[in-house]
Amino acid sequence: MSTDVYLAYDYPLLSMFWTMLWFFLWIMWFILLFRIIGDIFRDDTLSGWGKTGWLVFVIVLPFLGVFVYLIARGREMGHREIKHAQAQQRALDDYIRETAAGGSPPTSIDELARLSDLRSRGDITDEEFSRAKELVLSGTGGSEVRR
Repeated sequence: MSTDVYLAYDYPLLSMFWTMLWFFLWIMWFILLFRIIGDIFRDDTLSGWGKTGWLVFVIVLPFLGVFVYLIARGREMGHREIKHAQAQQRALDDYIRETAAGGSPPTSIDELARLSDLRSRGDITDEEFSRAKELVLSGTGGSEVRR
């Protein structure tokens, strides 16, 4: 009776497991590499030469460069990410507030310019223009005039 010894790697399911594990680790490393490159460009405290040095180090010696960057600047990397996210949130909130407000109400100058445009196109007569102009200047109803 011959007893063949099979290594665990020869088992197809385990082989697939190891392949998937290495594949996901490889993808995670690329994600980390791109986050570090983004952090290098986002950092305002680094000079141009410092950014170039870190970028060359991370690209020429990728594994060593990524690990050294994480050791040397990993703590500030999280703070910069939080500041960037907060700035994006503030910009979004400002945009939503500005859009929801619908813009500022038209001023009397805007109303007079609109009335002048309507008169020059012939949509209103000179008499209607005079009445509407008096309303706008008195502040009692500039938006009552329709196009």
